[in-house]
Amino acid sequence: MNWKLVISIFVAVFLAELGDKTQMAVLLGSSSTGKFWEIFIGASLALVLSTLIASLLGEVIGSHLPTKLVKVASGFLFIVIGILIILEALKASS
Repeated sequence: MNWKLVISIFVAVFLAELGDKTQMAVLLGSSSTGKFWEIFIGASLALVLSTLIASLLGEVIGSHLPTKLVKVASGFLFIVIGILIILEALKASS
């Protein structure tokens, strides 16, 4: 097992998840229901499943497409998502 890769992915995902919509939904669910374990288990299973799907899809895409194409497409998608988030924030502040 490549522990350096495991740790780097853990740090990247952990930092990316801080303060996102998922975390806010968990916070709201837990505070409004008082059901810590049910919220924790449900959110954890959802995150594990979405990560499993992304990992499997990444492996399939990575084995069928050139690495350079995957990197360019990923960069493009991140830029598009960033622009959409900025536009949404500007619309919300108006």
